[in-house]
Amino acid sequence: MSSQPDVVRVEYSGSTATVVFDRPEKLNALSVESWTQLARMMAKLSGDESLRCIVLRGAGSSAFAAGADISEFPVVRAEAQQGRVYGDLIHAAMQSIGDCSHPTIAMIHGVCVGGGLEIALMCDLRIASDASRFGIPVNRLGLTMGYGELEGLLAVAGPATALEILLEGRVFDAQEALAKRLVHRIVPEASLETEVHASAARIAAGAPLVARWHKRFIRRLQLKQPLSEAEWAEGFDCFDSDDYREGLRAFLARETPQFKGR
Repeated sequence: MSSQPDVVRVEYSGSTATVVFDRPEKLNALSVESWTQLARMMAKLSGDESLRCIVLRGAGSSAFAAGADISEFPVVRAEAQQGRVYGDLIHAAMQSIGDCSHPTIAMIHGVCVGGGLEIALMCDLRIASDASRFGIPVNRLGLTMGYGELEGLLAVAGPATALEILLEGRVFDAQEALAKRLVHRIVPEASLETEVHASAARIAAGAPLVARWHKRFIRRLQLKQPLSEAEWAEGFDCFDSDDYREGLRAFLARETPQFKGR
């Protein structure tokens, strides 16, 4: 067990967990310990079947996350071998979000740049305040995004926009982020938490098995490989679930369904 202080913490509200990057004095910049704790926390939450949604956010009001903590780089990212070890750490954290079984929402306020934007892009939904700012200015550091970091940006923005963001290294506003499809919607800063909580509530009100299946099906189809017979058949497993029977019953009775996740 790590002796380091918790720089990534979790809060629970009903069936929603909120993962908080808790270094507001550094605009929630992600240290080695942050990446480590994030990967461990997301793996734990993914296995918790009592949950229906996970929100990721930064502590305070100034930043979602200002990327990696560059002050550590002279010690932990000083040459290529160290860079690879650090890159593997980032990749593990990114995959822990991308592979999470539950729907994930990035609640983006303030600064969302570098590794912070990479984290947000691994989430299923991204809701941003109109005061948030985005970018990946690693060209100013002489630093590349490794393959493990590029995955989310390329999947969401496509190659042309990804290259624009990386080659120019600009920091841009929420409206431009929306136009680039980096976020799903933007709301007034004062309404951000309310909108994210409402989105989480809508997700939590749905059948949790269905949410998990849809995430898995969409990831699988992105592989562009033929489906096996077992994979094809899994697309119909919902009809044997209690949640399907409850959803159908409630619809016909004009009642609100009470899903149990089985």
